[in-house]
Amino acid sequence: MCRRLLDTEVAEIRIFSRDEKKQDDMRRLYSNPRLSFYIGDVRNVQSVKEAMSGVDYVFHAAALKQVPSCEFYPMEAIATNAAGADNVMTSAIDSGVNTVVVLSTDKAVYPINAMGISKAMMEKIMIAKSRIGASKNCILCGTRYGNVMASRGSVIPLFIEQIKAGVPLTVTDGSMTRFIMSLEEAIDLAIFAFDNAKPGDIFVHKAPATTIDILAAALKSIFHVDNPIKVIGVRHGEKHYETLLNREEMVRAEDMGRYYRVESDTRGLNYDLYFSDGRLDWSQYQEFNSENTRLLSLEEVIDILLNLDYVQDKLKDWNR
Repeated sequence: MCRRLLDTEVAEIRIFSRDEKKQDDMRRLYSNPRLSFYIGDVRNVQSVKEAMSGVDYVFHAAALKQVPSCEFYPMEAIATNAAGADNVMTSAIDSGVNTVVVLSTDKAVYPINAMGISKAMMEKIMIAKSRIGASKNCILCGTRYGNVMASRGSVIPLFIEQIKAGVPLTVTDGSMTRFIMSLEEAIDLAIFAFDNAKPGDIFVHKAPATTIDILAAALKSIFHVDNPIKVIGVRHGEKHYETLLNREEMVRAEDMGRYYRVESDTRGLNYDLYFSDGRLDWSQYQEFNSENTRLLSLEEVIDILLNLDYVQDKLKDWNR
């Protein structure tokens, strides 16, 4: 996102995080006077407010993202993913921010793990707070992602390291399906939300999916290796497939071509005002998940992986 924004006329880009090492890495990498760095934590509302002053747009990605670790420390997940996001949105409204995009996850849909529950709460907070924000000309909206290939926490870097080490590729369950999207597609979705959101909207990319078996086979083919596969079993809180939109959301989802848009429920608490005769036929709707989306073939996954800069860099190192 930072690289994309540096190619625009944006006057200043503020990086807010608690990781001074990564901030220093970014400072050295980009060496750009339009970049400003703020040390702080989304759990500390005062530090957020100080960084937010004078800001027009906010891209909120801070989160605890590892499913197993959140299972062991659920209150930590709540403190960052839900309460921390609330601090960001509250500060944005108070600071006169134009638009806030908060990043969510497929795990927030039918959540079965602490990470997903904390992100589902973040979405509910965003929708509730969007009503307050709208009255102050601040748009709060969200995007939901599946797996961003080669991002932090992605299985792709792990598989490549195991390939390089000559050890078995550790697979939880090869038949599991996962949405896949590139980092560029993830950024496109966030920018689309900035440009098109109404208060409380959630945007979803119509991502294809693959099985873990095919993903592992694709990487083995790219690196011309035959590492064995070691099945290690499902980890704490893992799902067999992912869902980006539940059936209730699909009922009111707007098909925007490349994306789905789910508008927030704008009804108040007086439900008598909204009573109507008749009944919606729900049988025609089904959730949007990684089992009923388009499943990619081995060849398609290989082509997608070869277009990733991360994979190309690792491939060059491998062939030296």
